[in-house]
Amino acid sequence: MPRFVAIYTMKAEDRAAFHAKPRSERDAIDQAGLKAWEAWRARNAASLVGADVMVGRTKRVSRSGISDAHNEVAGFVIVEAADLGAAANLFQDHPHFTIFPGDGIDLMPVVSDPKD
Repeated sequence: MPRFVAIYTMKAEDRAAFHAKPRSERDAIDQAGLKAWEAWRARNAASLVGADVMVGRTKRVSRSGISDAHNEVAGFVIVEAADLGAAANLFQDHPHFTIFPGDGIDLMPVVSDPKD
């Protein structure tokens, strides 16, 4: 079955606004969001290749060396689906953007053979 990488995105200003909220409000969002995320995982377990991977600060390595970098990547997960449309349908109403301050979820087909 084809595999797709789902990249969770979050704008820096949305992350900052979330962290500016009172701790009690952030805790309530976290509690509701994690519960909804677990329910999403349970509903889509057959399509999930692995666990969600959430990421932190970025370092960029290039010909110029190593430097701090910023991007909108908040995490990723790999899913299996019949096609890109079916993969996208798995993420409709996902808690990443319906409860948490996520911006969206970008989906891309895996074009390399995972057995390579």
